[in-house]
Amino acid sequence: MKNTRFDKANLPSRHVTEGPERAPHRSYFYAMGISEEEIHQPFIGVATCWNEAAPCNIALNRQAQSVKMGVKAQGGTPREFTTITVTDGIAMGHEGMRSSLASREAIADSVELTMRGHCYDAIVGLAGCDKSLPGMMMAMVRLNTPSVFLYGGSILPGRLNGKDVTVQDVFEAVGQHQAGNLSSCELEKLEAVACPSAGACGGQFTANTMACVSEAIGLALPNSSGAPAPYESRDAYAEASGAAVMNLIEKNIRARDIVTLKSLENAARVVACTGGSTNAGLHLPAIAHEAGLDFDLFDVCDIFRDTPYFVDLKPGGAYVAKDLYEAGGVPVVMRELRKAGLIHEDCITATGKTIGEELDLVTREADGKVIYPVETPLSATGGVVGLKGNLAPDGAIVKVAGMTEDQQVFSGPARVFECEEDAFAAVQARTYKEGEVIVIRNEGPAGGPGMREMLATTAALSGQGMGKKVALITDGRFSGATRGFCVGHVGPEAAHGGPIALLKDGDVITLNAITGEISVDLSDEELATRKAAWTGPRDTIYATGALWKYAQLVGNTRQGAVTHPGGTQEQHVYMDL
Repeated sequence: MKNTRFDKANLPSRHVTEGPERAPHRSYFYAMGISEEEIHQPFIGVATCWNEAAPCNIALNRQAQSVKMGVKAQGGTPREFTTITVTDGIAMGHEGMRSSLASREAIADSVELTMRGHCYDAIVGLAGCDKSLPGMMMAMVRLNTPSVFLYGGSILPGRLNGKDVTVQDVFEAVGQHQAGNLSSCELEKLEAVACPSAGACGGQFTANTMACVSEAIGLALPNSSGAPAPYESRDAYAEASGAAVMNLIEKNIRARDIVTLKSLENAARVVACTGGSTNAGLHLPAIAHEAGLDFDLFDVCDIFRDTPYFVDLKPGGAYVAKDLYEAGGVPVVMRELRKAGLIHEDCITATGKTIGEELDLVTREADGKVIYPVETPLSATGGVVGLKGNLAPDGAIVKVAGMTEDQQVFSGPARVFECEEDAFAAVQARTYKEGEVIVIRNEGPAGGPGMREMLATTAALSGQGMGKKVALITDGRFSGATRGFCVGHVGPEAAHGGPIALLKDGDVITLNAITGEISVDLSDEELATRKAAWTGPRDTIYATGALWKYAQLVGNTRQGAVTHPGGTQEQHVYMDL
């Protein structure tokens, strides 16, 4: 008996299920208990980043089972598979962080290869930690299949001494402990309660930022990103996501019908107004690249500049993802943006309806506590700002959410470090000075390799009470949990001979997040002289293996640090082979 709702004549899985020549393939499916009817239904890849590395991934396995129920109920045959995750909280502050950004490409590549190799017709992708979210969305756009994204959900906040705490507090507590302001006993108490459940980091760090992006861009069902991981309601969203992908197959709505220039702009708006992670400035261009769309760091920052910041989330604000969910979540945030005329309403979503049609269904108003009315924002400009100047011709990015206007201008002498470890050691030893601009170079995508996040260093500075008394710039990245005047993504990176490679101790650097300036007080002639004397990129210990390969292939930060030519160079569409 064949499913008559779907015609497999134009679906990829026909290559493994239809016709006498596919009898050997079908025998494999019978071996797994798949019925004849199920063999002739659409095959849906249910891809998760489940593993036992960290709490952000641990609940994905459970949610995948609910996705499969939704697929089955609508006449599809789900096929679950997993891919890797490198979890930043575990990888932070040591050599393991070099694997983080490279894992985004490995996730996208492995999902692509699995989908292609087994000829799956559509995908529901589940992800929990920072790089796994954009990696999964990149694969969807690259393949251009009917696609639904589902976030694994955030962690519940911990409680200590009557206050909510997150892992950010633990990182900063390390600095307080090093400064002698927190006892070992108090640090141990905090670490024991800060992360009380499954789920990704609760503040508006990279995971929750990209989860909000998944809704705003249209790949996730409305409000699906909000519920914390332990909530049973996540299973209902998972089941609905499985059903939704079957609707997309029926209507032939593919990932690139959803991910357009307009929907990328919507996503950037949501990042800005929630004070989201600077890493969105890396991941949105990478997602655009998969579709062959030109949407780089400068385009993202243009949107950040004229979007009000009105959602009060950690690390710059007071609340966590659970609070945003209880206040109405991303739909209420987007409804406020629509009031200001800042949303493209005609973008299609994973429901098959437009953003405008979905927002028409939203009745809740901004609560004035977590979500402020757009007319009375926390600040007139977005929580993330782009910078450009003679120190960063290809741009840089800084998170200003929670910073007052006077804190957004900084000028001081450079204190140059060749890697994060050297800077961290100086911070621990307190051999830096108030008023300095700490420069950490050779940490870009190619030069690191891997573009590490500098949370250990920035958290130690905050813990020492110096977060507002120094600035920090790097060609590496910052965690979404970073606060203070910390400028990342400086491009071109040092390994590519960018101006950051030419800096010396004492060079006067000016940072101005209000005017968008990042400059060094050196003439063009002096920079040219130093460039001529530059001896080339610093050697790394990564002379073979995955990180070597990544360093050879990775492009510039401005365009997302991607490793292949992207949608503009395509010769075929997977779904149409």
